[in-house]
Amino acid sequence: MNVIPPIDGLRDKVSRAVGRREAVEFDLQDTQKRIKLLEREEILLDLTAAYIRKLIDEEVTVGVQAVERLLTEGLQAVFTDQDLRVRADVDVQRGKVAVNLVTIQKQPDGTEIECSGMDMFGGAVLTLESILLRVIIILRRALRPILLLDESLPAIDGPYVSNMGNFLRTLCARLGMDILLVTFSPALVESADTAYRIKKSNGSIQFEETR
Repeated sequence: MNVIPPIDGLRDKVSRAVGRREAVEFDLQDTQKRIKLLEREEILLDLTAAYIRKLIDEEVTVGVQAVERLLTEGLQAVFTDQDLRVRADVDVQRGKVAVNLVTIQKQPDGTEIECSGMDMFGGAVLTLESILLRVIIILRRALRPILLLDESLPAIDGPYVSNMGNFLRTLCARLGMDILLVTFSPALVESADTAYRIKKSNGSIQFEETR
């Protein structure tokens, strides 16, 4: 003989099943909403990342071009008997930007010699490039526009000394910078807007303006 369970018990089970189904449907709808929100957030983050990468690329490009121009101008202004220029190679690895400065010397026959160490063409070229890189850092970092050079130009000699002095003077006028240079070179002193001679008198140090 089969026993039919009470109808009330069946109703309770159906009610619980319906309740669980409604809860699952609610969770499903809530999950779908969160998925859509996350998808929209992912799209927004991708667009933001792409925009930031574009800004970085533009900043790097502008900065690199400024470096190339200033270094090349300096080399050509000082070393007038040589055909020198600078090329900046930009490389991005694992999200980090690396810039490699390459000094290029063009020979009379048209061939070009490249050096990424900046010292292949002598200490004078390296000295000038080092000074100009410091100038660029000062400007890019919005630091106080003053450069201190304490006997920093011994590698530059011969006819290049006067060229270097004139170039530094032009650089100061153009960029609104002040350069305080300590030197024994008369040619550099002649290029200065203001020059002082340091004298020792009666055991004390005195500054005498000479121009």
